[in-house]
Amino acid sequence: MPKTPTQQFLEIDQIKEGTVILRNGALRGVLMVSSLNFALKSDEEQNAILYQFQNFLNSLDFSVQVFIQSRKLNITGYLEKLEELEEKQTNELLKIQTREYQEFIKSLIEAGSIMSKNFFVIVPFNPLEMVKPTAYKQLFTKPTVRKILTEGEFQRYRFQLWQRMEFIALGLKRCGLRAVPLNTEELIELFWSIYHPEEAEVGYYPEIPPELGV
Repeated sequence: MPKTPTQQFLEIDQIKEGTVILRNGALRGVLMVSSLNFALKSDEEQNAILYQFQNFLNSLDFSVQVFIQSRKLNITGYLEKLEELEEKQTNELLKIQTREYQEFIKSLIEAGSIMSKNFFVIVPFNPLEMVKPTAYKQLFTKPTVRKILTEGEFQRYRFQLWQRMEFIALGLKRCGLRAVPLNTEELIELFWSIYHPEEAEVGYYPEIPPELGV
C-alpha cells in the first residue's frame, strides 16, 4: 500500500509572510503572549486586570483561540557550559562538585520538575465567511478542497487579518500583557515542535531556508 504524505492530512496549505494559509483559503495569524503572576497582584490590581480582560473579550466580534504549549525546559546549552567548566577546573574538589551539580540538574529535568510554558492566541480570518472560524485543533482535521489565492487576494486578506491581530494586541496590552506576532520561521518551528516534541525539548529544529524566514 503506497504511503500517503502527512501534508495531505493537514489543513495547512502554506506559511508565508507570517501568515498560515489553510487549504480552503482562510488565513490564521498567531500571537505569542507574555504572562503575569496574577497571584502576586493586590486585590485592586487583580480586579482591574479582570475588568480589562472582560472588556477585551466583550469587544471581540470574531472568534480567537488560546493555545498553551508546555514542555520540559531546554537547558542543553547550560549543561554544555557546565561540562566545559568541569573540564577546565583545576581544583579536584570543585570539579567533583560541578559534576554532581550537573547530575542534579539532569535529574530535575528527567523527572519533569522544570517546565516551560508558552502562550499563544490564534487569530482567524475567513474570506467571505467561507467557513466558520475554526479552532486550533481543527487545523489537523480532514482536508477540504484546496482554494488557491491570488497574490492580490492574499495581501487583502492578510491586511484585514493583521488589523485583527493589532486590535487583540492592544486589548491584551491593557491587561498588562505583551503580544507579538510570530514570523514565518517562528510559525514553522511552532508547528514542527507540535509534531516533534522530543526533538524540540532538546533544542533541535529543522534548518529553514533564509527565503522562508520572513
